[in-house]
Amino acid sequence: MKTFFASLGGAVIGSIVGLILLFFIGVGLIQMTVNNAMKSAAGPETGQDDGNPIVLTLDLRVPYADQAPTSGPELLFGGGTGFIDVITKLDAAASDDQVAGLFIRASEYGIGSSRAEEYRDAFLKFQAADKFIITHSQGTYGGGPSGYRAIAPSDEIWIQPGSDLISSGIAFETLFLKGLLDNISVTAEIEALYEYKNAPNVYKEDTFTEPHRRAMTELADSLWNISLADIAADRGISVSQAQSALESSPLSAEQMIDYELATTLGWPEQARDAAKDRAGEDAITIDIASYVAPASKFGSPVIAIVGGQGPIVTGEEGGSLFQEGNGFASDTIAAALYEAGRDEDVQAVIFRVDSPGGSPTASDQIWHAVNYIQTEQEKPVIVSMASVAASGGYYVSTGADWILANRTTITGSIGIFGGKLAIDEGLARIGVNAESIKVGGAFTGAFTTTEGFTDEQRTMIRAWLQRGYDRFTQLVSDGRGLTLEELDEVARGRVWSGEDALDRGLVDELGGITAAIAKARELAEIEEDADIRIKTFPMSDGGFSFFSASSSASAAELKAIGQLAEMINDPEVQALMMEVETMRNSRIQARMPTFIER
Repeated sequence: MKTFFASLGGAVIGSIVGLILLFFIGVGLIQMTVNNAMKSAAGPETGQDDGNPIVLTLDLRVPYADQAPTSGPELLFGGGTGFIDVITKLDAAASDDQVAGLFIRASEYGIGSSRAEEYRDAFLKFQAADKFIITHSQGTYGGGPSGYRAIAPSDEIWIQPGSDLISSGIAFETLFLKGLLDNISVTAEIEALYEYKNAPNVYKEDTFTEPHRRAMTELADSLWNISLADIAADRGISVSQAQSALESSPLSAEQMIDYELATTLGWPEQARDAAKDRAGEDAITIDIASYVAPASKFGSPVIAIVGGQGPIVTGEEGGSLFQEGNGFASDTIAAALYEAGRDEDVQAVIFRVDSPGGSPTASDQIWHAVNYIQTEQEKPVIVSMASVAASGGYYVSTGADWILANRTTITGSIGIFGGKLAIDEGLARIGVNAESIKVGGAFTGAFTTTEGFTDEQRTMIRAWLQRGYDRFTQLVSDGRGLTLEELDEVARGRVWSGEDALDRGLVDELGGITAAIAKARELAEIEEDADIRIKTFPMSDGGFSFFSASSSASAAELKAIGQLAEMINDPEVQALMMEVETMRNSRIQARMPTFIER
């Protein structure tokens, strides 16, 4: 809703962030220019050829967006590689005889439970092809177990002397704004369906309600238990040993080795050299972003990947500075789905969803585009849920032929809320008397920002929300083959982990993008050993990279971009900006509660 408070909050935050951005952009431009000048002068660092064994390198500290950007600042500055690209390249490298192994630089902070899981799955498949993984870590200093969980399958984990592991559990941090609103005499006039639809609580409550706390606690328990089980399996220890070790953190580097969480004390250069030595004579290193997988045969069947990331909004994508990767604008995503469905070469469409939800209207438009591919083009649609596919993110997914989620994907949140922030009392405190003249029905002026709802307007709001909720749940009932009575037990706004969602019939299978590709093969009746080509939508808008001559940025460029993006993508900044942006976009929201995984 276009409220004065949302606009004012966005303006204040935007102004502060904008000033800081000017500085960081300048620094980033200078650094990227210097990096490229040095690389040009020195010539290519390594080269992919037909003889030398290859050690791929992957830096988990690089902040890859889920899908490669097709518009906006990241594309402009050369950020042409996405997380999906990394995973599909690792998958291709598993069957590339020239690739001998992988060298990883571990993240010092959390990378998100679902992303860690998808990395882990790719690493295990890579090792199953008789290839090695050597990782170097400089410690883990926050963000829960995800940073360590991703690297746990490694054959060797080198830990730098003096480093520490801090990974004692999972915390969900929620920023409750009611105290702030009370201080400025702003009232949250928001209605929600139903008790687990807790997104409005950030405006209406000082702390967790009992249903909110229960849902978040059970979600945290699920993610923690899955993480412990994976780490224990990968390190060859019991779950109780893994739990005891992690809950005893901070652990020194030496203690990590004692607990069998690491294998070797050493420095990054030593670990890299060990990887090259293990690969064999004349081995070369190639960053994963620069690796070119063996090409598929011309004329191979095509599987399309359509991706969206972030809050779901109406209209076209504008390339906001305050989002990571591609956005989730309904006109843009629907157009990409239509384009993929009508492409005669495409035999199946994978819809990659990474969204906490947003506008129900926008979600409905995207749901219809999925339905069009199935009914008019008669092609299967497979949803691959990324880190989060909840509320509107689940809405756009529910009609697919098959839904896959990672075990630690956050999904569900089938519910709806709507309302406004009333600022009349706040204005009065600064001497502003806001009055309005209304002509028409009882709902006239309901969404003015100056006063609360009347009882009649509140009744009308709830009826409006109920219609939206009924449509949402009916689509889920039809798409998932659940009765409305069965669905009521798992809906009502409640969030679930992917593992719990599978048990409750909300998803069909556990797995990431590679499992989705395998399912697309099956549903499109493409032979298992046949070559395929992957085509991504929406297509790039042709943004020019100042700092990269290829379609993929190097690790050095991505690091520089990451320094600029680090502040923009800070969890607290993103949480606040998402609240401002989504409130501006739609009076009614199908969105999960905002929280930060720590």
